Amino acid sequence: MKTKSIVKFIAVFVVILLMAYVAIFGFECMGKVIPASFDEYIGIERGFDLAGGSVIVFEPTGDGSDNVSDDDISASISALRLRLDAQGLNDAVVSAQGSDVKRIRVEIPAETNPEKAIEYLGSVAKLSFYEVTLNSQTNQYEKVGEELLSGDHVEKAYPGVGQNNDVVVNLEFTSAGKDLFADATSRLVGKPLGIFVDDILISAPNVNQPITEGYCYIEGGFTNEDAKQLANQIQSGALPFALKAVSQNSVGAQLGDDALNKSLTAGAIGLLLVMLYMIIMYRMCGLVADIALVGYTALVFLIINGTGIQLTLPGIAGIILTIGTAVDANVVIFERIKEELKTGKTLRASVDAGFNRALTAIIDSNITTIIAAVVLWYFGTGTIIGFAKTLFVGTLVSMFSAIFVTKFLLRQLVGFGIKNPKLYSA
Repeated sequence: MKTKSIVKFIAVFVVILLMAYVAIFGFECMGKVIPASFDEYIGIERGFDLAGGSVIVFEPTGDGSDNVSDDDISASISALRLRLDAQGLNDAVVSAQGSDVKRIRVEIPAETNPEKAIEYLGSVAKLSFYEVTLNSQTNQYEKVGEELLSGDHVEKAYPGVGQNNDVVVNLEFTSAGKDLFADATSRLVGKPLGIFVDDILISAPNVNQPITEGYCYIEGGFTNEDAKQLANQIQSGALPFALKAVSQNSVGAQLGDDALNKSLTAGAIGLLLVMLYMIIMYRMCGLVADIALVGYTALVFLIINGTGIQLTLPGIAGIILTIGTAVDANVVIFERIKEELKTGKTLRASVDAGFNRALTAIIDSNITTIIAAVVLWYFGTGTIIGFAKTLFVGTLVSMFSAIFVTKFLLRQLVGFGIKNPKLYSA
């Protein structure tokens, strides 16, 4: 029994040490790579406050900008969010700014070329189809009649290759758009159909036959990047008005690096002080709690690294806060164990009773924290979301650590035959 307990304890201890090593230094085996958590390039994604980037403030301009409502701003934020996500910029932050003069603030981590982002984000990208006729005098196509269908009737837009191996933008229409497009092409057989983006003619192909399948493509001499950008803009929906950049700033990563280093140093010092306190106050129980705490910290960083959660300064605060939550759960358990020992129970019975009596309180306190984290995650914006995500992950891991890991290690320690009650509490 004693040997089995020692083997189990050592096995878990080694696993925790390996987790800590992988979290700090990374791991590579047979082509599979787990990057070091704080590798600047492939480690945990850093938010704007740690990685730097570009801050752009947009203001409505042009048609439709005279009477901007809150709904218009919300619609614009949603469209910008989709455009950023389509570019893989999921960690960018888009928020409303101002009340009298309505503006939209965009923060893009690690973006060093704000001009490119302004050009991409600020255009309306309103797609429309018209019957057109060629003006013999100007040699330009002119619109005829009302709009036949618009970008609202497009279900999907994506880049592709046309019949002549040129780059095109493929469009798939909604059910309503399919019927409208079929009607339009049936009526315009032998005539040109004009395709406009932001009232600029992109192409005007002749309709050879009715198109009833519900899809078509746009030609326009696109590059791969142009086609991808236009497809993403159409897919995200047209903005209700054009956006003009009224301010733009690039923020270097140096400040973020300093903040990250100081935050990690403060967290490490706090963790060591907590571990020292636990050993002084709870001795062998405290030692077990410290081992579990190392495993908790390593697992949290591995999860954040593996799931792509973006780390921000508030996010680091969330991690440090959940370290306190993990320790708090252990304190509750150990105090229960002390009470059981005072009643004359054996050490093993006291350990089991202490965990069982503390279980309800631990679960209740952690569930309320998880609920708060979910609410912040859902309704929050910007760095608040980073705090909510790390708080959520940290709380789940701390609950697992306290209920399972600490209990398992402590029971194996009792199995060593070290049963003097004075070694388990001050």
